Amino acid sequence: MMKNPKYTLYAACLLLSGLLAGCKEEFLERPPLDQIVDANFYKTDQQVLAGTAPLYNIVWFAYNDKASHGLGDARGGVLTSGSYQLENVQFNTTGLTGENVNAWRSFYNIIGQANTVITNINQFAGPQVSPDIKQHALGEARFMRGVAYSYLVQNWGPVPIITDNSTLLQDTSISRNTVESVWELVIRDLRFATEALPPSPVQPGRVTQWSAEGMLAKMYLTRAGISGGRNQSDLDSAAYFAKRVIDNSGASLLPNYEDLFLTRNNNNPETLFALQWTYNHFNYTQYGVQNSVQAYLAYGSEITGFGDGWGGDIGASYDMIQKYGEGDKRRKATFMYPGDHYPYITQKSGNNPPQQLRVPVNTATVNGESVRGNTRAWVKKYVVGRPEDNNDQVVQQGTGIQTYMLRLADVYLIYAEAVLDKNPGEALKYYNAVHQRAGMPARTEALTFDELFAERQREFAMEGQLWYDFVRLHYYNPQKAYSMLSNQERGFYVIEPNLLRDPTDWKVTLTESRKYNVNSGNFILPIPSAELSRAPNLRKPPVPFDFTKLK
Repeated sequence: MMKNPKYTLYAACLLLSGLLAGCKEEFLERPPLDQIVDANFYKTDQQVLAGTAPLYNIVWFAYNDKASHGLGDARGGVLTSGSYQLENVQFNTTGLTGENVNAWRSFYNIIGQANTVITNINQFAGPQVSPDIKQHALGEARFMRGVAYSYLVQNWGPVPIITDNSTLLQDTSISRNTVESVWELVIRDLRFATEALPPSPVQPGRVTQWSAEGMLAKMYLTRAGISGGRNQSDLDSAAYFAKRVIDNSGASLLPNYEDLFLTRNNNNPETLFALQWTYNHFNYTQYGVQNSVQAYLAYGSEITGFGDGWGGDIGASYDMIQKYGEGDKRRKATFMYPGDHYPYITQKSGNNPPQQLRVPVNTATVNGESVRGNTRAWVKKYVVGRPEDNNDQVVQQGTGIQTYMLRLADVYLIYAEAVLDKNPGEALKYYNAVHQRAGMPARTEALTFDELFAERQREFAMEGQLWYDFVRLHYYNPQKAYSMLSNQERGFYVIEPNLLRDPTDWKVTLTESRKYNVNSGNFILPIPSAELSRAPNLRKPPVPFDFTKLK
């Protein structure tokens, strides 16, 4: 295994950012441009690692930017809005909806880049490249490709499987492949990654064997339901790989939940897979390597330090607010209630001196009367504050906080769900580990699916996950999924603190109900319109994938 590499993951990202910026074409028009094709490049371990570094940020940018919380949280019922993300909140996502288009583009850019890495390493890796690093790079590429396809199949159902970019130059009749085929590819790619990746990261932030085994557990858990009912073999595989991660990875829960979302805690012991961002490259030649979400989630520029902070119209849904019990520490770490105090975020407005953030309390109307309260519980998670709060590592529309894609708490709850029926005592043990970390008392009665599902809502709100939990449920119990979503209250409310400066309690009043009737049509996103116009065969029935062509 290579030690003390010359290029860190972050430096490699910078090295390649000029080559990778500006891919705006849909994937079906031609292979993504975000790729390195120089046959003279893959000659050393450092160059190979540089070649896989973009798989951790720029190719994910269009998804992370707005689509993750638009598809995962707004559609899942975590996030509500009066304008921004409204199409997703109302289940009116179309082939032109920005989050839909950008997510599709991002996932196929990931796949295109992964395919390029696989091809180039196999063809061009020189004798100076160590076998371990070559295998590691192939494992990274297969890992990222498998994860990208898991998002594609859960959002769009049957999608084209592309494992060789050159086919796009020769084949103008690309068609979709069956859901079963896509899931088989996901499992195959991740199983390859479990064997190719090392148990310890070769550089901070790189994926490992445990990243792959944890993600494989999650994919088995979801695939278990695709034929109706739940396949016990897949559930057993999910439990097996999740428990291996729990017992062998060395990962541990961060003691304080709120600390997970501070930039200084990037790549902490709970992290199994996270997107890696740099903060200081906001320009039009190196755009896309920064985490831009604070710009869209923060309620105002006074807490970002720049002219962004456009999240004043979004916040927790009324349904989401009801999920938090008294004393649940995750609430304050995820959503800002009026009067909340965040000593590690600075607020500065105009010529006023800077001060620790106390969330402002506005004036609202309830039943025709004016009250002191807010019409939003604004988003806190991934809002990290101003440059002075983050060692100057914040710029306009850019921070360096990692984006969690898989953390140990997720693996605990994956394991709990996989063994819930066969071993309820084990399920309760790992549920309680997550629940008690949030400051909640241990549950003593038998764990139910509904409570486990609600725990995932509380734990992963604003991490782009809830919609995919509903997809997993929909595979094997669609009526329950429809019922749960149709009964979510996504309407408007006013939240009033009992004390203006340092509240200990809040009153939430629903002022306008918004519920939406959800059915099977809401569980398959429309393929972006531009893709359909370029590739009309995407309208045809899907076909099985020939796995003899797998690369």
